[in-house]
Amino acid sequence: MAGPLSHIRVLDLSRVLAAPWTGQNLADLGAEVIKVERPLKGDDSRAFGPPWLKDAAGKETGESAYFACANRGKKSITVNLAAAEGQRIVRELAAKCDVLLENYKPGDLGRYGLGYDELKEVNPRLVYCSVTGFGHTGPYRDRPGYDFMIQGMGGLMSVTGERDDLPGGGPQKAGIPIADIMTGMYATVAVCAALAHRAESGIGQHLDLALLDSQVAVLANQGANYLATGVSPRRLGNAHPNIVPYQPFKTADGDVIVACGNDNLFRKFCEVAQCQHLATDQRFASNGKRVENRAELTAILDGILRNRTTRDWTEALEAAGVPNGPINTLEQVFREPQAIARGFRVEIPHPLVGTVSLVRSPMRFSATPLEHKVPPPLLGQHTEEVLRGLLGKSDADIDKLRADGAL
Repeated sequence: MAGPLSHIRVLDLSRVLAAPWTGQNLADLGAEVIKVERPLKGDDSRAFGPPWLKDAAGKETGESAYFACANRGKKSITVNLAAAEGQRIVRELAAKCDVLLENYKPGDLGRYGLGYDELKEVNPRLVYCSVTGFGHTGPYRDRPGYDFMIQGMGGLMSVTGERDDLPGGGPQKAGIPIADIMTGMYATVAVCAALAHRAESGIGQHLDLALLDSQVAVLANQGANYLATGVSPRRLGNAHPNIVPYQPFKTADGDVIVACGNDNLFRKFCEVAQCQHLATDQRFASNGKRVENRAELTAILDGILRNRTTRDWTEALEAAGVPNGPINTLEQVFREPQAIARGFRVEIPHPLVGTVSLVRSPMRFSATPLEHKVPPPLLGQHTEEVLRGLLGKSDADIDKLRADGAL
């Protein structure tokens, strides 16, 4: 198998998005990822539709696009964790895996004998990664956590959205489940770091990742701004709290984003816009002054940018080396020459759809290139393959497990 983690096997007990995103990252990196799902229903996100994937004839398959976005590269098996034999299967699999991913409430898997304390006795080398809303410690540890509420509780919505005194003002969530996704990304880094530590020490460990922790961590400069001043940042719409101009402007036929990250870029912008006097105006000559006089400068630039088309501005600013770009729809994103050249869209063979279109991993490796060949699995598609190949179960064993309600 290709990929830098082709020697790693992952047992993925998670569902929906945050931890499954981690599992998909690890699968993209070459790991064998065995996804354990509930019999009959499977991962909750299998029901998160429409939209549904369509076959070659355009007929809906019942496979959700949401599930497909976070589960490519995995094998799916169905196991009933409430059944004693189902718990035994998971313990047998954990003994043969390097990583376990789960996003149950703290203590839930322990009731089945599948918590970290129990499974480290089965496999001391196991890296056991838990993803929850609030972590395994603290007064909120037992609360359920969902992306939307975490964006609110974690401060993101307090700095996202238009100013309250402007039309459409008020808090906004991000257009994607950013708390889930970033927690999944942090969990991926943590798993890889724990595997590196295990390579030196020979022992695994428990990783405790939380949506709230991750959401607050990615506040980045906004979080640092608050800690430095004691003043909560306010919503600025599309403006930047520390850099001006760094925002979209209306053009004659659309919008263009201008990103002048330093004074030199602002001077270049002024040359293109034929407003060189602004670069020497004491109100705007430095970024600090431009931040102080944001409203006045923005009003001036708004009048200038409206006089030319988006394409005129992007071509002129690009030639001058000033960072800029249009505001694309997703259709326009995938038509961008850069997106085509980098292969953002991948087509993977799928047993029901024919081929499924997905967004490729952004991780590029020169020595161990990633391959996208395994589609999001059908529910229970690999149950017998895994039980036979990895656990050595016979046909009779599997038939009994089904009869006992373990699968």
